[in-house]
Amino acid sequence: MSFWGRDGSSDALRWSSIGCRSVVRQWISHRREECRMAKIAFIGLGIMGLPMARNLARAGHAVTGIVRSDAAAERAAQAGLAVVRDVAAATADADVVITMLPDTLDVESVVDQVVPALKPGAVVIDMSTIDAEATRALASRVSAAGGRYLDAPVSGGEAGAVDAVLSIMVGGSDDDVADVRSLLEDMGRTIVHVGPVGAGQVVKAANQLIVAGNIQLVAEAIVLLQSQGAQLTAALEVIGGGLAGSTVLERKRDAMLDHQFDPGFRLALHAKDLGIVERTAGSDGLSLPLTAAVTQLVRALVARGDGGLDHSALLKLAEEMNGSR
Repeated sequence: MSFWGRDGSSDALRWSSIGCRSVVRQWISHRREECRMAKIAFIGLGIMGLPMARNLARAGHAVTGIVRSDAAAERAAQAGLAVVRDVAAATADADVVITMLPDTLDVESVVDQVVPALKPGAVVIDMSTIDAEATRALASRVSAAGGRYLDAPVSGGEAGAVDAVLSIMVGGSDDDVADVRSLLEDMGRTIVHVGPVGAGQVVKAANQLIVAGNIQLVAEAIVLLQSQGAQLTAALEVIGGGLAGSTVLERKRDAMLDHQFDPGFRLALHAKDLGIVERTAGSDGLSLPLTAAVTQLVRALVARGDGGLDHSALLKLAEEMNGSR
């Protein structure tokens, strides 16, 4: 299609440019509307998954939550979701299948049920945090069944999921990412296409080691400040306003100072994620000494029974190691 005027005049060019912009806007609007009308099967309605699914429903999508228990079914219904217990039944009618599950084996088990029922051309978006190599294998299986696959792990914790401001790192083809971008924008604020399938999981692994290291250093800073009798609230406020400021400090500071470790992101899951980092680094022969240290601290908390606490509970261990709590 050409928007050039027949006479090649500047007026014709100007009007053709306006026409082109109009058609592009219409096309974008049409693509967004297609995504708005998507039928979504959402598998994994936990701390993160339920508010993510709820935000999709609020945005106008037809969202079906797959649940196992009566309690989960009630929570999903209260969030405005249709509810089923059969993965295959929900998948058969879905344009998009989203998984938000704890670990690699969980995603593999669900994909075993999704693949035979998958509608041709449907998109499977795994928003869990799992192994990148396994992700590529899952993508191959979905592709062979006539579907499309994206890995789109998230960062931002429960608060980010509730407020639809998650950071979403997406691996997949340009076209597939473009097709679901508006849908992802209903769950997150920062949507970045980071490369082919599997790249999202690699970026998430890097994210998780930075988050764990940051929490540990904030914990150690609190222990240091306590030992010197500093006013903690004021001290962390001024630190947060300088180069040492971070999202971790901003979001976790009050809970850490109040020793409230209700899980926004559980230590057990962070230990799992750091295990992914460890295996990935090992496969490439990398030396990541600080990552190794914080991984052992997280694992120590999990081993003693604190795996259900928020990862900011690294402060508990830092204080106990220094006799300050």
